[in-house]
Amino acid sequence: MSLFDCMVLFFIECGKMKRTLGIMIECLPANSKRNRMISETQKKQKSGMDNKIRKQFDKFIIENGHPCVMAQTMFRESRVDIHVYDNFGSEKTALNILDDLRNYIDNYDFTTNDFYTFIAVFNDKREMSEKKFEQLLWSQLQHLHEADDQPWDQSVSANPEDVNFSFSVLNHAFYIIGLHPNSSRKARQAPYPAMVFNLHSQFEQLRETGTYKQVRETIRKRDIEFEGSINPMLDDFG
Repeated sequence: MSLFDCMVLFFIECGKMKRTLGIMIECLPANSKRNRMISETQKKQKSGMDNKIRKQFDKFIIENGHPCVMAQTMFRESRVDIHVYDNFGSEKTALNILDDLRNYIDNYDFTTNDFYTFIAVFNDKREMSEKKFEQLLWSQLQHLHEADDQPWDQSVSANPEDVNFSFSVLNHAFYIIGLHPNSSRKARQAPYPAMVFNLHSQFEQLRETGTYKQVRETIRKRDIEFEGSINPMLDDFG
């Protein structure tokens, strides 16, 4: 297992699945912050390359039957904040991502059970091996950390060797997913290189409602059906 595999905590257990758990996500009360986030995201994705890339990700998640049902729900309901960047792995791109993450966090309503994810997509169609992708991803995360002037989220460890490690930016812990076309896992073979940022607090909400384990087992079952085997990175958390 590579250093990347050991250190990046992937989006392991997705989210609340209304069909299996009886949690009607789409019936949750609307709120102004969520509506504003969706509105701004839709505006950005109506034109040019961003719209083209968004459609390709819709196909990857929805039409291809991605094993994460929550991901499918968020894409169908436009609860995905997608931003497209050039120069994957660069310091300049880190600054742009940081600005967009700040806006994402500022507009996130932490008082509801609505899940909303942030995706950084890199307009980079270069052929890259998994090793090269890992190098670029870690370079991007390092630049992002160096540009961040906020303290590490105290709810998680800053030590990558610690089982309670999670990446922190702007004083918020995130689970990070790495996606790219040449991934060895079909569920990670996105049309473009991408980094998915999922707030740590979303998973804590699952634990608080007692649905985490059921969600985990359902996602693992779907992953086996989709891939033929379970993702070795889908270790239990906490």
